Amino acid sequence: MKNWLSKLFLFGVGALVIFGLAYAFVPVPELVDLAKIAPGELLVTVDEDGKTRIRERYIVSAPLSGRLLRIDLDPGDEVKAGETLLATIEPRDPELLDARTIAQAEARLKAAESAVLRAAPLTEQARLEQANAEEELGRLRNASVGGGVTESELDMAEMRYRTASEAIRSAKYAEEIAKFEAQQAEAALMRSKPLDANASLEEGANGWTFYIRSPITGRVLRTLQESSAVLIAGAPLLELGDPRDLEVEIDVLSSDAVKIRPGAKVFLEHWGGADALIGHVRLVEPAGFTKISTLGVEEQRVNVIVDLDAPPEERESLGDGFRVEARIVVADVDNALLAPTSALFRTGEEWRVFVVRDEIAHEQPVEIGQQNGLFAEVKKGLTAGDEVVVHPSDRITEGTWVQKR
Repeated sequence: MKNWLSKLFLFGVGALVIFGLAYAFVPVPELVDLAKIAPGELLVTVDEDGKTRIRERYIVSAPLSGRLLRIDLDPGDEVKAGETLLATIEPRDPELLDARTIAQAEARLKAAESAVLRAAPLTEQARLEQANAEEELGRLRNASVGGGVTESELDMAEMRYRTASEAIRSAKYAEEIAKFEAQQAEAALMRSKPLDANASLEEGANGWTFYIRSPITGRVLRTLQESSAVLIAGAPLLELGDPRDLEVEIDVLSSDAVKIRPGAKVFLEHWGGADALIGHVRLVEPAGFTKISTLGVEEQRVNVIVDLDAPPEERESLGDGFRVEARIVVADVDNALLAPTSALFRTGEEWRVFVVRDEIAHEQPVEIGQQNGLFAEVKKGLTAGDEVVVHPSDRITEGTWVQKR
């Protein structure tokens, strides 16, 4: 009985050893992550941080020497063109009666009048260019109904119309400033000469006090001289601007700047609002500059200027000098066959992927086009519905048995 039990025990141990060895050599599938190839839109973007800035700033300076009274305006205060009193300058004898001061004031008046004459034809030219762009846009829209105009030509016409509209607004703004400076120079000259008996006096003054009123409608950005002081002509007093009229300055690598074209779409994210703001590139500056990165590496950077498409009502909380994260679109491929870039690997000069068919991995060469870091456009080698291995390890080779994780 004991011998029989011993033989049975030895037989069981042997069977277990044989079963273990057999199980160890049985092939098992490699567990992998799979992704399905599908068509979609591919956006290739240049991602950089940017900051907002007011498009047009205006520095109000003292037009003549004298004693400045204390300025009560603070940053953020609203001002209206021709109404809001910015500063008051009282005379400091004998400078306001000095012959040299009078001659300088006359020269400034002539220069200001010339600037007004120069601004008028520029405004008219901008108006004509806007009208021409509007007519051309209308013709192309009518022609697009019959299919005679491409979408690219229509987009370019719309961009030219928007650019012409911005140009006429800038020209009108420059003309208003030129007229204001001419009025300031004329007033300064009037107060540099003794008043005759028929001269009218300023309100509540003796005719020699000089009042500076706002040339634009907007807000005070900075108060450069708040306390009362004796100033010379040209001393800066206030910085004005309209926070609703914003643009975005983005500095990008020069190697990325050559890919960006005026009119390119821009997504502005993480600015504080729930949705991304949409903008378009107005200008890629022609000159670059050197900037030291956080790693201490010298980089050549280029400023890209972006106009906001969203109306001011949708971005009231956005102000001057605010940080935004910008995604500038440099390529937009519709209905592209997309593959994850994590599935691609190189063999020599070729891009390849592992395609899984019937749980068997096959190494497949592919031809790719645009890439955006997450996905790549597949031009040849794959079809919609194919499954590829994501992050293939060195255990995956041609013919490997795989299963989805």
